[in-house]
Amino acid sequence: MNNLDIEYNTEKPNIRFPEYGRSIQEMIQHAITLESPQKRQKTVEAIIGLMIQLGPQGNRNMDDYREKLWNHVFALANYELDVTPPPGIIIRKEEDKPKPEPLGYLNSATRMRHYGNSVHALIQKAIEMPDGPKKEGFVEVIASYMKLAYKTWNKEHYVSDDIVKEDLEILSNGKLSLHEGHDSLDKLAAGAGKLDSRVRNNTGGNGGGGGRRRGGRNRGGSNRSNSSNNSGRRRKR
Repeated sequence: MNNLDIEYNTEKPNIRFPEYGRSIQEMIQHAITLESPQKRQKTVEAIIGLMIQLGPQGNRNMDDYREKLWNHVFALANYELDVTPPPGIIIRKEEDKPKPEPLGYLNSATRMRHYGNSVHALIQKAIEMPDGPKKEGFVEVIASYMKLAYKTWNKEHYVSDDIVKEDLEILSNGKLSLHEGHDSLDKLAAGAGKLDSRVRNNTGGNGGGGGRRRGGRNRGGSNRSNSSNNSGRRRKR
């Protein structure tokens, strides 16, 4: 039985730019070995043209697309390629390219993220408020919203008021707690929804008032028409 000499891709060098494929990489390695400068230059230019054809069509309209391809060719050749790029194209090594500054991330909540950053901001604001009925009502609103947020992210399990109370005290470092005799958090949330509906109804009621005023003008118009009819009857007499 004949033994086949098979070379697997796993035994070949890694592909540095997978978007071009192994064939382009091997072509560039072959171009390095060409002794004639003219032939080497034409070969690399032909490889660049092939890379343009392989790339997305939308990239061809980019101003720096050709410069990007030339830089990739030199990188694939480990900067051992003795060719001249077109005028205006600058070859830079990866370590010489300017790197953007890392973006800073906003400080987000690290504890109990299911409540969100808004709850943490509200809790901090409630801590700074003076004691009194206004602060107690504000804490109730925060707790009701916390339970609503908890139920949104934990629909499979029952969420009790005790869990929310404990989380409120933890997030406020023991500075906030619900006052004695408060309503259930579900009732508070439902009450807020009823308040919103009453506001909407009142807004719609104003529009109805406008309709009544229009009706008043109609009634006025009907009185004028009746008076004109009566005057006509008086003339006939």
